[in-house]
Amino acid sequence: MKTGIDRLLADPELLARLSGRRVALVAHPASLTETLVHSLDALIGAGVNISSAFGPQHGLKGDKQDNMIETPDAFDPAYGIPIFSLYGKVRRPTGEMMSSADVFLFDLQDLGCRIYTFVTTLLYLLEEAARHGKEVWVLDRPNPAGRPVEGTLLVPGQESFVGAAPMPMRHGLTMGEMGHWFIAHFGLDLAYRVVTMEGWQPDEEGGFGWPASRIWINPSPNAANLNMARCYAGTVMLEGTTLSEGRGTTRPLEVLFGAPDLDARAVLTEMQRLAPDWLAGCAIRECWFEPTFHKHAGKLCHALMMHAEGRFYEHHAFRPWRLQALAFKAIRRLYPDYLLWRDFPYEYELGRLAIDVINGGPGLREWVDDPAATPHDLDVMASHDEAAWVAEARPHLIY
Repeated sequence: MKTGIDRLLADPELLARLSGRRVALVAHPASLTETLVHSLDALIGAGVNISSAFGPQHGLKGDKQDNMIETPDAFDPAYGIPIFSLYGKVRRPTGEMMSSADVFLFDLQDLGCRIYTFVTTLLYLLEEAARHGKEVWVLDRPNPAGRPVEGTLLVPGQESFVGAAPMPMRHGLTMGEMGHWFIAHFGLDLAYRVVTMEGWQPDEEGGFGWPASRIWINPSPNAANLNMARCYAGTVMLEGTTLSEGRGTTRPLEVLFGAPDLDARAVLTEMQRLAPDWLAGCAIRECWFEPTFHKHAGKLCHALMMHAEGRFYEHHAFRPWRLQALAFKAIRRLYPDYLLWRDFPYEYELGRLAIDVINGGPGLREWVDDPAATPHDLDVMASHDEAAWVAEARPHLIY
């Protein structure tokens, strides 16, 4: 399997289209060739005139740990080019930034989840490229979560940096495909090209989206492995709660929750009672951890860990968004007065609860808090939106 960057570097005709033009690269630590050379070094080594580079959230180097930790603009002393931050003073490229190049190469490894901010960074780049008459190429990479679609659609008016448009939490597209959908949905007019992958088979046994032969490089500090990427469409919702998502441990965003004042075993029993079929496709085990930083730092937390990997993983049965929602529901049933929803500024949204920002509207929170609401109610709501998204996205599939 070859990613977009490897196909570009191996294709003289594609490289010739960049000849004599100023080229910008949007990249992060996982922007690597198959031989683990960073795309910035590989492109310059191939003679491409890289005039600027851009880093998304967590920075070009991927060194910023948490949300709302900004990266400043910088200057690359080795190549003598500006490094612009798209998660610093601005998140949308400015006119000055856009003037630094003629063609923008977007080479970010995504997780296949609406809330992962690289999706919104792509939209903002496309919109500014259309405004300034620039060209965008997406150097495509695998969606490690594969093709499954899950979650309710973002409600119009609930857009944010973690919710670019009305799509479900787990969207099932590659970034190249997402670019096509953005252009169609928003009616953008720009020169757009996808340098497609070669040999990517999203339903192939073993990886199911992530080729078994390809090693994992963190696209962000807490995206430590494939299990996290598969679980993320559910576990990311923990960021909007008082429950630990495992930050400050070696396995962040792979747990259904961790807390010092909850009985994880009792929660799992209640989940099995409420909707046993929602636990399919993975293994769940009771565990304990003590975060070294972040929520509940220095406190022993009782937790449930997910394993969407190895012989426990069933690709088409695993539904992490429903599974995480079920954990919230079980906690609310067992602990009706538990302070579950965390009220704090989340991704620069100050007037809404973080869980509503994350889920693209209040629907999930209202379902959790409603004593009369059942798993069937959420399933009906989500299934309708999932079917609508599949139909809308189908014309933009490349692979």
